[in-house]
Amino acid sequence: MAAERALPLLSVRGLKTYFYQDEGTVKAVDGVSFDLAPGATLGVVGESGCGKSVTARSILGIVDRPGRIVAGEIRFHRARRRAGGDGDGAADVIDLAALPPNGPAMRAIRGAEIALIFQEPMSSFSPVHSVGSQIAEAIMLHQQVNRREAHAKAIEMMRRVGVSLPEQRVDQLSNQLSGGLRQRAMIAMALSCHPTLLIADEPTTALDVTTQTQILELMRQLQREDGMAIMLITHDLGVVAEMATDVVVMYLGRVVEQAPVDEIFHAPKHPYTQAH
Repeated sequence: MAAERALPLLSVRGLKTYFYQDEGTVKAVDGVSFDLAPGATLGVVGESGCGKSVTARSILGIVDRPGRIVAGEIRFHRARRRAGGDGDGAADVIDLAALPPNGPAMRAIRGAEIALIFQEPMSSFSPVHSVGSQIAEAIMLHQQVNRREAHAKAIEMMRRVGVSLPEQRVDQLSNQLSGGLRQRAMIAMALSCHPTLLIADEPTTALDVTTQTQILELMRQLQREDGMAIMLITHDLGVVAEMATDVVVMYLGRVVEQAPVDEIFHAPKHPYTQAH
C-alpha cells in the first residue's frame, strides 16, 4: 500500500502534441515531462502560447483539431471508488495518451476522475439550459442516480461551493449569474463526481481581485476536504506562490524547470525562470 501511495497520481513523459496546418507544423507541446503527486498542487506557468493549455487538453483527450498527440505517455494512477459503490476500486495505471479521445474508457475518466475548470465558464455552460440541469447531467453520466437525486446533489454541490440561494439559482441560466457565481457553479460541476485530479486552466483571470481571492480560497478548502490534486495553469506568479506546492515552468512547448515552489521563487536554475 505504501508503494501505491508513493506513485505519482499523474506522470507525463515526453509528451508531444503537434498541430498540422497548411503553413507547417506547430509543435505546441514538444517533449513535456513532469509528475504530480496525489493531493499536491502543481502550478504550470509560462507566457501565452507556451503550451500550458494544450498540455491540459492533451491529458483529457480534448485537443482541438488539427492537433493531435504524436508521442509520449500520460500515466494516470487510478485508485478510487467505483460509481455506486462504497469500497475501493482496483488500483491501476493507465496511459491516457493511448486511449481513443472519444472512446468509452476516456469518457469514463473525463469529468469523473479528472475534471477541468476553464478560464471563462460562459464557454462551458449551455446558454439555453439551466446551470443546475447541466450539473445534474454530469452527475447522472457518472453515477447511478436518477434525475431527482441528481438535481438534489446539484443543489448540495452549489451550496457547498458557496452559491447563495442554491435552490433558486439551480434553475437559472448561466447568463443570469455574476462572474463569480458562474465560476463557483463551474467548480460545483467539476467536483460533483469527486475527481482525484482537478485541472484549473486560468480559473480566476476573468474575475476581479476580491472574487479571485474567494475562488482560490474555495479551491484550497475543497482540496483539504476531498484530498484531490490540482494542476493549476496560470501566468500569475502571485497565484502560484499562494496555491502551489510544486511548479513547472514552460517555454516554447517545453518544460524548462520543475521544482518545489520555494525553490522556484528563491533559487531558480534556468535563465528563463530567473528572468521572470
